[in-house]
This record gives sequence, structure tokens and C-alpha cells, in this order.
Amino acid sequence: MGRKISRRQMLSLALLAGSAGRVLADAPPPKVNEKDSVAVALGYVSDVKHVDQKASPQFKAGSTCSSCSWYQGKAGDPAGGACTFFPGKNVDSNGWCRMYNKKA
Repeated sequence: MGRKISRRQMLSLALLAGSAGRVLADAPPPKVNEKDSVAVALGYVSDVKHVDQKASPQFKAGSTCSSCSWYQGKAGDPAGGACTFFPGKNVDSNGWCRMYNKKA
């Protein structure tokens, strides 16, 4: 049989696990990797300065993720924000992709 755990040890472990969960919950989601297959398919770039205008002729200067209707973050947030097309990941507020749709 295994070693018995005291109530005090069990409580300590529960508190430690709870704090670790809060720390992890506060961490922002990972950013989208430009080489990810969905990012490549959508022409996503983390900085509009790198938009390939030949491959994405619909790009207009001044278009960024933060001014897109699909973007769910705050403009200029260094952690970026959520995007409908990249669930569980953040896009850069200064990024762009072919799904860009100006906020109304």
C-alpha cells in the first residue's frame, strides 16, 4: 500500500493546486504562429508591415486586427486579442489577415 497523506498535507496540496490554476488562468492564450496552417491559408501576419500585397491585393493601408469586426481584444493590447478564426489563440492587434472586415 501507498503512504498515507495527512489532512494538513491534503489541504496544502489543494491550496497549491488552486493557486496554480489561478496563475494559469490569468496567463494570456498563446499568440498565433504565422506558420500555422490556418494562418498561412488566411495570409495572417503579426505586423501589417509584412503583408504581401501581391498575394493579398484586398489589403488596404490602416487595416489591422484591432479595427476588424472579428477581433475581440482591446486596441494596442500587447498581449493581442482573441479572433474568431483562431480559437484559443491571440492575434496581434497590429496584425492582419484576408478575413479582415472593418468594424462598423
